[in-house]
Amino acid sequence: MPAAVITGVSTGIGEAIATDLVKRGWRVFGTVRRPEDRDRLRAALGDGFTGLIADVTDAESLGLAATAVADALGHEPLAGLVCNAGVSLPGPLLHQPLDELDRQWDVNVRGLVATVQAFADLAGAREGFVGKPGRIVTISSVSGQLVWPFVGGYAASKHAVEAVSHALRRELMPFGVDVVIVGPGPVATPIWEKSAAAIDRTRYRATFYGPIIEGFEKEVLARAKDALPAEAVAETVFHALTTAKPKTRYPLTRSSLTNWTLPRLLPDRLLDRLAAKRLGLGRRK
Repeated sequence: MPAAVITGVSTGIGEAIATDLVKRGWRVFGTVRRPEDRDRLRAALGDGFTGLIADVTDAESLGLAATAVADALGHEPLAGLVCNAGVSLPGPLLHQPLDELDRQWDVNVRGLVATVQAFADLAGAREGFVGKPGRIVTISSVSGQLVWPFVGGYAASKHAVEAVSHALRRELMPFGVDVVIVGPGPVATPIWEKSAAAIDRTRYRATFYGPIIEGFEKEVLARAKDALPAEAVAETVFHALTTAKPKTRYPLTRSSLTNWTLPRLLPDRLLDRLAAKRLGLGRRK
């Protein structure tokens, strides 16, 4: 029975990945921050799931979780490590509190590195390992390569996730541990509602962006209505974990031509104008 560790399984993509792997016969260890989430998931997923109380911003808790996984597996290696935990806190960079940028960096980037440092040796990233190495999947985003207004902090963190993932893949080559990026577009998870609700309108009301923020919220929620199901991401993650020759990155969006391929081919200035028209960010006269 292959085993995987997944971070951030309490809701959304992480929960969908955990559910999918358990149904496929995997043994899943998933990190949550609250005991009630651990107990709920154990009741829903059964003996194939083990909840780990850990926060990716707390290296000590990750270390304890890794020890618990090692004890549970004995001499068996991890087949997969899925670095999923993430947070999105939107806002105009000209006025956004710096602690919100720090929070996104701590969870999305530093937390990913801390997770790999805690668990990679269980997947075979160590000298003297004997057996089949596991595989690491990092959850990035379309924002890891395409940037839109008011999510600059989040996009910066996801750009960093991609850089870290490429570096790790090359650094772990001697051990045979591959690193694969999955970069979804909008996914139907609570992160969208959380992102919209995360903007404190009163904070920006007196700024130039005050009237525009409401339009941004409507845009976010409109995109959520056409978002991919989290199960589609889970299926891609399973493919990334198990296919013999995975790609280094899997973009995952609806209408990939218009939402991924073309925006990456268009000139930056044209994308600027499209974003300005959509959100009301044209030059004031």
